[in-house]
Amino acid sequence: MQTQKVIDHIVAWLKDYAVKANVKGYVIGVSGGVDSGVVSTLAAMTGLKTLLIEMPIRQKPDQVNRAWEHMNDLKSKFPNVEAMSVNLTPAFEELYRTFDVKDDLYPNEKLAFANTRARLRMLTLYYYGQINSLLVCGTGNKVEDFGIGFYTKYGDGGVDVSPIADLYKTEVYTLARALNLVKNIQEAIPTDGLWDVDRTDEQQIGATYPELEKIQKEYGTKTADDYEGRDKEVFLIFDRMHKAAKHKINPIPVCNIPEEWKND
Repeated sequence: MQTQKVIDHIVAWLKDYAVKANVKGYVIGVSGGVDSGVVSTLAAMTGLKTLLIEMPIRQKPDQVNRAWEHMNDLKSKFPNVEAMSVNLTPAFEELYRTFDVKDDLYPNEKLAFANTRARLRMLTLYYYGQINSLLVCGTGNKVEDFGIGFYTKYGDGGVDVSPIADLYKTEVYTLARALNLVKNIQEAIPTDGLWDVDRTDEQQIGATYPELEKIQKEYGTKTADDYEGRDKEVFLIFDRMHKAAKHKINPIPVCNIPEEWKND
C-alpha cells in the first residue's frame, strides 16, 4: 500500500467534504482502539475543528486510559483538536432498569443491551455534532462494514462519513504505524467494548481479521468447496455473518408503489 498517498487522500477527502457541507469539522467517538485512533488523527490533520469524545459505559479502566492517552497526544500535536469525556453509564443504567426483562424468556437480551450501548453513543455524537456544527465521522473498516457486518445498525453504523471503510483492518494498522499513533493504540487488541466481560473481536467472531480479509477478497468467486481446513472454517464463518448482515450492508428496502395507483 502507498501509505502516504492514502493518508493524504483521506485527509483531503475529509476536508473537502466538510467544506462543501458547510460545517466546521468532525466529531469522533474515541474508544481506545486502532480504528478510532487512525480516524481521529486523519480528521485532526484536516486543520478543521475535531472534537474527540470518550463515552464510557461500564468501561474497563484500560480502555478509558488508552483513549485518553491517544486524545492527549493529539491535543499536544494539533491546536484544532478538543477532547472530552461523556460518562454514559448513568444513562445506560436507567435504560437498563427500564428495559430489563427475564433472560429466560428473551435470550437475546444481552445482545440487545450491547447494541443499546452503541446506539446511546451514536445519539451522543449527533447531539454534540449538531450543537458544534460538526459531522459524525465513522470508524468502521472494510471487513466490519461490508464483510461480516460487525457493527450496530444505527449505533456505530450511524455516521455521516466513513473515511476508512475501504481499508482492511491490517491496512488500518499500517496507517497507525505511519501516523505514529501512541504505542498502546497500535498494539490494542480489537474489541467492541460493548460487554461487561472482556470479549475480543476474535473471540466473538471466531476468526482473526487477516483470516477474514483473505476470504473477503475472494468472496463471490469461490465457494466452500474451494477451501479446506482452517480456510474452510473461516469461509463458513464469513459466509454466515455476511448473509445475516445483509439488512445492514444493503440500502433500506423501499416498497415501491406503481405510479398509476398513486395518480388515480
